[in-house]
Amino acid sequence: MSHGQSAGSPAAEPPPAGPPPGGNAAAGAGPDSITTEGAAAAARGGPDGAAAGQAGPWVPPTRRLLYWEIFSVFALSLGASGLYALIQLIGSLTAKKALSKQAAVLNGSLAPGRPTLDLILQLTSTAIALAPVVLALYLIAREGESPAVIGLDGRRPGQDLRRGAVLAALIGGSGLGLYLAAYQLGISLNVVAENLPDVWWRIPVLVLSAAQNGLLEETLVIGYLLRRLGQLGWRPGWAIAASATLRGSYHLYQGFGGFIGNAVMGVIFALCYRRWGRVMPLVIAHTLIDMGAFIGYAGLHGHVSWLP
Repeated sequence: MSHGQSAGSPAAEPPPAGPPPGGNAAAGAGPDSITTEGAAAAARGGPDGAAAGQAGPWVPPTRRLLYWEIFSVFALSLGASGLYALIQLIGSLTAKKALSKQAAVLNGSLAPGRPTLDLILQLTSTAIALAPVVLALYLIAREGESPAVIGLDGRRPGQDLRRGAVLAALIGGSGLGLYLAAYQLGISLNVVAENLPDVWWRIPVLVLSAAQNGLLEETLVIGYLLRRLGQLGWRPGWAIAASATLRGSYHLYQGFGGFIGNAVMGVIFALCYRRWGRVMPLVIAHTLIDMGAFIGYAGLHGHVSWLP
């Protein structure tokens, strides 16, 4: 999507992929060519005044290349996670135990009995998981745009925090109810939000894990994906459906409840993004939701009867 509108106004759909004004495709270029007269002139140091070796104005690549770009980004990140989660769900469904008798651990120890090594591995895992965010922002930067084009910036901290907090309160409470219902119906695994050792870094690591989830998922599944699908000319409804389905897919390891709950959350987040034109409120909301789940589980598990 195209952004930069004032808060509360609908975010305009970006134009379909194609040459911008003044940057017509080179005559005779085939369907897979992304060469333009402007880019060629820039490379030659021609009449446009561009020095040799400088890039010309960014032109969206062909539809085929843009689809390849999207596939590549998600094959290295959440798309691969979705495939892995599907296989895990098949494994759970074919196991001898019922789904509700199986557990899915979200934050577990990476080096049991070795807390210092465990901490280093936890921090390393969190940092590596954010690499796809860097890739997506790099691809956006190649357009000549900054992260602000998807609203990933600190220009409106108060407004973003308020919106994120309200969204987290609405989604978090209903999400917990949906999970408990799905668990009782036997279509969800027992989701163990955290199983870390009781050491000083337990809560900070849970906070970092929540922030990593928020930044990764909202940047890729909302900001990057909806922007690219808009450039491909997808209708908003289909783009939102694709984004929400992807979000649900990499939660399949939790069972059908995880898929349904996160897909619904994906629709709501996408609609909010179209209205606000900003990813930051969604990053904040997602982070707060996961913080509540992770830290709440750590404090309540074993002390209340309603939490599996």
